Amino acid sequence: MNQPSRRDRLKPVELLVLSAVLSVFVGLVVLLSTRQPILAVVFFGIAFIVTLVVMAMFSLSIKPNDLEQHEIDDDPRDTPHS
Repeated sequence: MNQPSRRDRLKPVELLVLSAVLSVFVGLVVLLSTRQPILAVVFFGIAFIVTLVVMAMFSLSIKPNDLEQHEIDDDPRDTPHS
């Protein structure tokens, strides 16, 4: 069986890191504008969840190109293992 590539394994980590970065930005904007740490934490959490869900939906909606579709359709039994 083919092992997933490094890029495939790190894709969830990329989504989490990008969501965290965007959420930290939202949390800092709320903190600097309202001066209420609890409200900033709440907005951080909401922004993290919303960003993560939206990016996951976008990644699911991307149609694979011809090369990716060929790899998906390719039967691993037809290729020799190294």
